[in-house]
Amino acid sequence: MEDGFSTYSSLYDTSSLLQFCNDDSASAASSMEVTDRIASLEQRVQMQEDEIQLLKSALADVVRRLNVSEEQQAMGSRRGPTKARPMMATLPLRPTVNNGTILPKKGSGTLPSPSGPGSRKDTSTPASKSLSSLSRSARFLYLPLSTVRRANSNEHVGTLTRKDSGDSKGNRTRAGSTGSNSSGKRSDGKQRDPVFNAGMRRVTHCKEEGYVKMYLKGRPVTMHMPKEQVDSYCLEARADLPGNKLKLDWVYGYRGRDCRSNLYLLPTGETVYFIASVVVLFNVDEQLQRHYTGHTDDIKCLAVHPDKITIATGQVAGTSSDGKQLAPHVRVWDSVSLHTLHVLGAGFFDRALVCLAFSKSNGGNTLCVVDDSNDHVLSVWDWQREDRLAEVKCSNESVFAADFHPTDSNIVVTCGKSHLYFWHLEKGVLVKKQGLFEKQEKPKFVLCVTFAENGDAITGDSSGNILVWGKGTNRISHVIQGAHEGSVFALCMLRNGTLVSGGKDRRLISWDGGYRQIQTVEVPELFGPIRTIAEGRGETVLIGTTKHFVLQGSLDGDFVPIMQGHTDELWGLAVHPWKPQFVTCGYDRQVCLWDSSSHQLIWNKSMEDAAQSAGFHPSGGVVAIGTQNGRWLVLDSDSKDLVTVHTDGNEQLSAMRYGPDGNFLAIGSHDNYIYIYAVAENGRKYSRVGKCSGHSSFITHLDWSVDSQYLVSNSGDYEILYWIPSVCKQVVSVETTRDIEWATHTCTLGFQVFGLWPDGSDGTDVNAACRSSDKSLLVTGDDFGKVHLFSYPCSQFRAPSHVYGGHSSHVTNVTFLHDDGYLVSTGGKDMSVMQWRIV
Repeated sequence: MEDGFSTYSSLYDTSSLLQFCNDDSASAASSMEVTDRIASLEQRVQMQEDEIQLLKSALADVVRRLNVSEEQQAMGSRRGPTKARPMMATLPLRPTVNNGTILPKKGSGTLPSPSGPGSRKDTSTPASKSLSSLSRSARFLYLPLSTVRRANSNEHVGTLTRKDSGDSKGNRTRAGSTGSNSSGKRSDGKQRDPVFNAGMRRVTHCKEEGYVKMYLKGRPVTMHMPKEQVDSYCLEARADLPGNKLKLDWVYGYRGRDCRSNLYLLPTGETVYFIASVVVLFNVDEQLQRHYTGHTDDIKCLAVHPDKITIATGQVAGTSSDGKQLAPHVRVWDSVSLHTLHVLGAGFFDRALVCLAFSKSNGGNTLCVVDDSNDHVLSVWDWQREDRLAEVKCSNESVFAADFHPTDSNIVVTCGKSHLYFWHLEKGVLVKKQGLFEKQEKPKFVLCVTFAENGDAITGDSSGNILVWGKGTNRISHVIQGAHEGSVFALCMLRNGTLVSGGKDRRLISWDGGYRQIQTVEVPELFGPIRTIAEGRGETVLIGTTKHFVLQGSLDGDFVPIMQGHTDELWGLAVHPWKPQFVTCGYDRQVCLWDSSSHQLIWNKSMEDAAQSAGFHPSGGVVAIGTQNGRWLVLDSDSKDLVTVHTDGNEQLSAMRYGPDGNFLAIGSHDNYIYIYAVAENGRKYSRVGKCSGHSSFITHLDWSVDSQYLVSNSGDYEILYWIPSVCKQVVSVETTRDIEWATHTCTLGFQVFGLWPDGSDGTDVNAACRSSDKSLLVTGDDFGKVHLFSYPCSQFRAPSHVYGGHSSHVTNVTFLHDDGYLVSTGGKDMSVMQWRIV
């Protein structure tokens, strides 16, 4: 035992903390500046938090060691005295908890915070003392069985309360946990299976009582297995990979708000654009998509080679799931085979890539790139040799466009905030000439650049003007004053010599060779300002807008959307119970119903509030939408008409779940309550039954039993609670809950799914889970942009999974479609919806 304490002592260097404790520099009497004193205090607080975290780890280990020691003594003596129960220090719990256990409120059953003013002497020893004193504190965590009142089931608990200062994700405040140790019988010779350690996650198995205990961030989560598995379950057994895999079938959405020049038509008839970390090649006529998935994070720019086959795309810096930095880089790839040909600049570029362009006149042998570093470095590459030919600091202001001159591959033009530069590549050096605005008022932003057939450069700016710059010069040769009301976002030179401009005023204007206006088309307000323009087949033109629409039309006709998506963070997802349809909703206040077969938007509806969650009634006739402020709405799924509106609390509603029989609706809120409504007339009439009160943190997931009699809930502090929703009462009997058959499995905590948690998880890494209808597969979405496919049940430690990228943000939701043939995932801040085929 002493060895364990010495191990912690060696880890625990307190010298720097003592230095701070004795330092008086942060006091009011100090001569330091106020800001320096605040910084000093912040540093001190951080060190104290580190100290508390280490104390917790040490305490948890002490408890485990003492428990093992006493069990060995009990086995050796074969006598069976009243055994002390291990009392893991967890967050505050009410007297009744889900494991069928009741803890009496006793003064002796609380463990003060180690740094609190009312701490026991043993638990608040100064940092200078050895941690061996923990042996005394840890004894305090044990209570004899006689102090624990017996519940209806033969389960016991002893749970101490302690505040936790663990870091939280977003606004997740964790204030409680189901950390109870359960036992019903004398355990003279009881055997426990081995303990598995995995970073912040430890898993133990108590065979006699039929539960697995998992520790998330040091907090125990007890999960009871069905009776039929108690004798046969083995924690060390290896889980199998699922026999099925996923193939990316369709990507809904387009990134138009903050990216330029990212829409082109290929000779194959495919429109190429990107969203998240996927490049989409969309054949509109055949309604087919192909996908290039070589990137690992957000794609920000795209360029098409003069051969119309080779494509270059640039991505931002990212972070892998194990915390390693992923460098921004350019990938050059073949649009026919989708194979990566070259990767450029990993380790050279900083932050992200913002502009890309292939040269035109030398067979496209060179590629110019601008990164998003402070100096916005412009570099020119021989991409086939992966050789950097030149580099130069472009501007310390934003750069919006870069392009090679069409007839001279040694000239590059860049533009951005307060600048237009003409660069000449001479003997490996880029020489700058600044565009001279002379009598013309200098615009705040030069936003886009293209070239006329004769080699003149043409720019559009934030003043609404189009300026023509004489070939080979840095002077203005022609001005179209006030071409647009507001910024000119895009310019495109068509094959027939017509110039097309688009701007913030949503107007698409065509100009002849003498820069005289030919015609004007205004894009409807619904679609938003024009961000980029590309030439289509024949007379058609493609437009990308800031509201994430891709439109197709002609210069004298209407434009129709061929792709659209959400424009803000995306969380809500629900599937129709018997049609190939699903609903998405998010912070852009849009609710969208999609057809997964035709990949078309059936309808969308604007709301007053940002949406957080969604759920279909079993009849499919209505869908409930939960918002961020406690309001929830019910919409007719055919007509999108509003059926009813209610408000419960004023915090976000993270789960909307109808019972399988359609007679109840459960609503999980961030105010820690589950609101229950009786439902009549196929989801058109609602009356409040009450609210389930018992969680000490916000509700994250809900599932109903097959018979609609029970509800299970997970919360932000890793609690698993069970309920009889018709009377809003908590079920505390393990014997009642362990064999309940669940209609769905979206809860991320539970015996059937605990294998989904990765090593070292802090309990917030997995945002969503869903079991397939045939109960053979489990899919999850995590914080690292990955979709995981597991076999179900997933009740083995370190269960293996197939892992799929594509999203560049946290995957906020995943669900199987009604027939298990496909599944859908939503990417929070990447605003994409991805549909996967199960193969």
